[in-house]
Amino acid sequence: QVQFVESGGGLVQSGGSLRLSCATSGIIFSITRLAWYRQAPGKKREWVADIRRDGRTDYTDSVKDRFTISKDDVNKTVYLQMNILKPEDTAVYYCNVEPAVLAWGQGTQVTVSS
Repeated sequence: QVQFVESGGGLVQSGGSLRLSCATSGIIFSITRLAWYRQAPGKKREWVADIRRDGRTDYTDSVKDRFTISKDDVNKTVYLQMNILKPEDTAVYYCNVEPAVLAWGQGTQVTVSS
């Protein structure tokens, strides 16, 4: 059974940092393209970043140079280091494969205060 369990969110001031984690199960982690997505209040869920099996990464323009996606193939966990957070980063953050064809987890709430 495929499962994504996100954690690490919280309330942080503008300019602060958070590190999100996503524990996965039921997928062939080492060869799967993994991604972080987010959904802000009243908006559609959007893609934030992804990491390929060879470690190459890609980011949406609004988070480039601030966020870093990484993965641990042994522990089947994907991370999102978020620095210089802005109020517009406030959202529920989810991980999934890319494209996002599997069931979503519960996500983790990130709230950035100004």
